[in-house]
Amino acid sequence: MTDVARAAGVSPMTVSYTYNRPQRVSAETRAKVLEVAASLGYAGPDPSARSLRYGATRTLGLVLGEHLTYAFDDPQAVQFLAGIAEVCAEKGYGVLIVPTGTGDEDADRVVGAAVDAYVVWTTTDDDPVLAAAFSTRRPVVVHGGPERAGSVMIGVDNRAAARAVGLEVFAGARHPAVLSFPIDRDRETFVGAGLDPTGVAYPVTRDRLAGYRDAAVELGVDWSRVPVGVCRTNDAGEARSMMRRLLELEPGIDAVAAMSDQLAAAAQDEGARRVSGWDDSDVARQHDLTTVAQSLREQGAACATTALGGSAPTHRDAWHLVRRSSTAH
Repeated sequence: MTDVARAAGVSPMTVSYTYNRPQRVSAETRAKVLEVAASLGYAGPDPSARSLRYGATRTLGLVLGEHLTYAFDDPQAVQFLAGIAEVCAEKGYGVLIVPTGTGDEDADRVVGAAVDAYVVWTTTDDDPVLAAAFSTRRPVVVHGGPERAGSVMIGVDNRAAARAVGLEVFAGARHPAVLSFPIDRDRETFVGAGLDPTGVAYPVTRDRLAGYRDAAVELGVDWSRVPVGVCRTNDAGEARSMMRRLLELEPGIDAVAAMSDQLAAAAQDEGARRVSGWDDSDVARQHDLTTVAQSLREQGAACATTALGGSAPTHRDAWHLVRRSSTAH
């Protein structure tokens, strides 16, 4: 703080007010201080200093990238958070959920979180919250991607798993389709034929699309003609609407690869005949869905363990295909 004050030609108190009481500093002065701070690599007062008695906050930050309610509404997010909570409880740590994706304040919210380390829920390659987390020089573990130098990425090999389930659901199909997660932070809902995975910003979506394409090519299916319905969220109601839209555009759809069990069950509700899901959740068992099994709870625990200084497997190969009647010939 002293170095920033000297370089900006202001007092250390002015630097402190810039970060803690910005209303007491003129806009021009605040802009100058922040510019100098950025050039010196200073991200602002370390929230950990508030816990000098312990030398740490003893809190793990989960950067969610979704509306806060997502952590409690989405079944797989619930499992992931349970895995994190389990490790934190064992180690005497708290969990601070940092919701982002709401606007320009995302990066400030991440930097200002009083935490010792971050777990970042899968996000896009260009998400500014990643740079914000790294700027604090605290440990960062990313779930599902993107991979960044200086951090650890934990998650399954989505491309290999998507190829495996794609070979199952697309076998014998003449007009397959895909129900997809969003492709970028704009989260637009649309249908695109033969969507190019390389232009997708979310690594999980990108890799699953690439795996489905691998399976289609291997089976002799023209990927350029495969309709991909992109959903904004992992929501059954939205998926039903998208499935109706797909069937209006291509009434002959005879197989659907969905990126979650919730999306797959919604496709079934709209009359899709051959369907595959992802996660092997309770929904998959209730609907007898062929699916990719993975444990989001174990991955959450691995992320927390690694972020807090331990070692854990990457879980890259911790998936397997579960065949059920939804893809029976």
